[in-house]
Amino acid sequence: MATGYFSHSDCRRHDMGPGHPECPERLAAIDDHLIATGLDVALERHDAPLVDLRDVELAHHAAYVANLKDFMEQVAASGERRAIDMDTVVCEHTWAAALRAAGAAVAATDAVIDGRLDNAFCAVRPPGHHAMRGQAMGFCFFNNVAVAARHALDVRGLKRVAVVDFDVHHGNGTEDILAGDDRVLMVSFFQHPLYPYSGDQPSAGNMCNLPVPAYTKGMDVRELIEMIWMPRLERFKPQMIFISAGFDAHRDDDLGQLGLVEADYEWITQRVMDVANRHAKGRVVSCLEGGYHLGALARSVATHLRVLADV
Repeated sequence: MATGYFSHSDCRRHDMGPGHPECPERLAAIDDHLIATGLDVALERHDAPLVDLRDVELAHHAAYVANLKDFMEQVAASGERRAIDMDTVVCEHTWAAALRAAGAAVAATDAVIDGRLDNAFCAVRPPGHHAMRGQAMGFCFFNNVAVAARHALDVRGLKRVAVVDFDVHHGNGTEDILAGDDRVLMVSFFQHPLYPYSGDQPSAGNMCNLPVPAYTKGMDVRELIEMIWMPRLERFKPQMIFISAGFDAHRDDDLGQLGLVEADYEWITQRVMDVANRHAKGRVVSCLEGGYHLGALARSVATHLRVLADV
């Protein structure tokens, strides 16, 4: 078996305009780096399918999904970009990209549960962890990780899954969707205060939030993870782990002010894999979230993938 790498060219066609940090070049930078370093040969590549909207509705209100589809179809017909909020913009290709991003997460989940892959990484955009049950925000439309987690539980019959979110921004959408679902444990760290200015007070007992101040370094984050995340994960014994893999906590990334480097992402990924190997048969599906400095993003994803692929 192998580490799956799910992506699709449609994910590069979603374009929120000149100068927007969540840009198509993010995926190109990752791919170029994987090829340049030879890491691509250690991965099993898969085209992301279009998600079944019934899976999306496990995490999002059906009315929200229908209204978003109508809005995006209107945008596609007009050929002009339209903003949902000051940060989140729809173009004529956004609907297909969003379907592929969520579809990658679900397909990767099925492949890992079925034993066709050891684990998987979804190199997709738009990202997802700010998308709430009934609201798009923060560059996100569908919450890819929450959709996949609910698919694992509601469709594939798992009893316990964990979500690990290490983006510089709080995964407010994932918390909104999964809070109070005792089949899920979500652990996260994020800079606070910072967009979306939430998460300092967890909304339910299955949320383990670690808000950290600006300029926190990687070693401090590691200590908090070891002290707070790890005991919770060990007690929970997840049958599968989903990662919202944001790399914008890197010290080179201007969208936040944390001080992580590639070695910290390696350490975090290895600690997650340790839990997965003990309790979840190694089953991990990771989905790209943030990361906007192209060089730091590409290097950090490669580090993350080396741990997943054990190379």
